[in-house]
Amino acid sequence: MEKDGCDRMKLEVLQNDKNKLEVTLVGEGHTFANLLRKTLKQDEHVVYAAYKVGHPLLDRERPTLLLETDGKETPKEALMKAAQKIREQMNEFGEKI
Repeated sequence: MEKDGCDRMKLEVLQNDKNKLEVTLVGEGHTFANLLRKTLKQDEHVVYAAYKVGHPLLDRERPTLLLETDGKETPKEALMKAAQKIREQMNEFGEKI
């Protein structure tokens, strides 16, 4: 756990180009990968956001996120914005329960 009380997600970068990013979300499953994909698709600069899981038994907790932007923001910027938006939603949800 980090100083701010948050656990950091482990990412394995497979491709990092100007407008494309491909990362494996280590220790995550369909639930988070799908939430991240949906949040990324709300960004007007995201051209493509999807995830895939290799083998359903061996790679179940290792989905690979595929992200492409239009060049007006980098894939890393889009990913950071989406992560922040998800964090804000989780904090709001936590305050309501």
